[in-house]
Amino acid sequence: MEHDTIAAISTAVGEGGIAIIRISGPDAISSTDRIFKSSKRLSEADSHTIHYGHIINPESGESLDEVLVTLMRGPKSFTAEDVVEINTHGGVIAVKKVMDAVLQLNAVRVAEPGEFTKRAFINGRIDLMQAEAVIDLIRSKSDRAFSVAKKQAEGVLSRKIKALRQTVIELLAHIEVNIDYPEHDVEELTAAFIEEQCTKAIAEINKLLKTASEGKILREGIMTAIVGRPNVGKSSLLNVLAQENKAIVTDIPGTTRDVIEQIVTINGIPLRLLDTAGIRETSDIVEQIGVERSRDVLQEADLILYVLNYNEQLQPEDKLLLEGMKGRSVIVIVNKTDLEQKLDLTEVEAILDRSVIVQMSMLEEKGLEELENKISELFFEGQLESDDLTYISNVRHIALLKKARQSLQDAIEASQAGVPIDIIQIDGRMAWEALGEILGDEAGDSLIDQIFSQFCLGK
Repeated sequence: MEHDTIAAISTAVGEGGIAIIRISGPDAISSTDRIFKSSKRLSEADSHTIHYGHIINPESGESLDEVLVTLMRGPKSFTAEDVVEINTHGGVIAVKKVMDAVLQLNAVRVAEPGEFTKRAFINGRIDLMQAEAVIDLIRSKSDRAFSVAKKQAEGVLSRKIKALRQTVIELLAHIEVNIDYPEHDVEELTAAFIEEQCTKAIAEINKLLKTASEGKILREGIMTAIVGRPNVGKSSLLNVLAQENKAIVTDIPGTTRDVIEQIVTINGIPLRLLDTAGIRETSDIVEQIGVERSRDVLQEADLILYVLNYNEQLQPEDKLLLEGMKGRSVIVIVNKTDLEQKLDLTEVEAILDRSVIVQMSMLEEKGLEELENKISELFFEGQLESDDLTYISNVRHIALLKKARQSLQDAIEASQAGVPIDIIQIDGRMAWEALGEILGDEAGDSLIDQIFSQFCLGK
């Protein structure tokens, strides 16, 4: 199957100016020639050229659409194979007609999800880490996340992992020499040498893992629950942050009955905002379900925005909820500061630190900048480093880096305990293999299939 010629629609389904059908494999050019009517056959054309013509029905000869066809001969293509991309008119019918014509050719089959990128990996054009970055590029929720994914796709992190593997392989080479040629006069492999090499690699791994939490946030966003009693301004906060009327806002308590989700970007940080139903005791069955869902979201959230009313006294249920938030990432938003003050802020400060309180007026859109700064300080110590895009964000990569680090630490401890070097070699090899699995060098077929199955069709 890896040598089949594959095809798929690479653009989103729906109306648009153009749609692109990508064909890759040994028969991509010859097969397209059978349905593409132009002044010149693709098989006679130079690579990386664009040709005007029409796609025809291979059986009836009927013209189906006016198109532009891009020709890219392997290995200088995304998949490192011969690739043809048909630029047809956008719209469901036009694309379907052209795709049907492509598939009428017995030499072409429909591509599986992610199969084009998988072929790029199998053919050695990119490593597995770069391939996974392609998913992150597609799913990026902010400019910053896109930039990080772009650097990973370009191989910035891959080069760091390869350098780490080189450090480990140098250690293994020294061990191998001492095991295979003990009679030769080679540099004695001491505990100090093992510790030096392993410590060097561990330090580099720690640098990468230090960025893991920030990288995960950039990749997935901060799950942010907007919580509070009914009618304190939770939905208004969602609308202000999203800069659109996503949630219904009324003076009637209990308007929000379910969790509303919206993704926004604040200071380059993606937030998955979850506007919850007001938490209170209620006899309304529907509202009870909404309140229960709100409590579930509250437990799972990375960040809690707890909204209070400047015009109301602190209620017993507020105190109970605030007490339960100690030790969590929480920002208390005191809303409606345009009204008369009835809330005793010292009561709130007695429960939580003053630094997490932000006074706002959703009506006048005051305090928004302070809130954005608080979120940045809470998760990124104020701001993201503009010149450093080497964030580790993939859970698989993080787990394998930790595995490699543990193996190297085990090697240090074994050496200090006087364990024979052939046993220490096992720890070193485990670290080398874990790093190789990040790049795909040591990854099994099932893992590779699982990773590429997450891609959209046509990528």
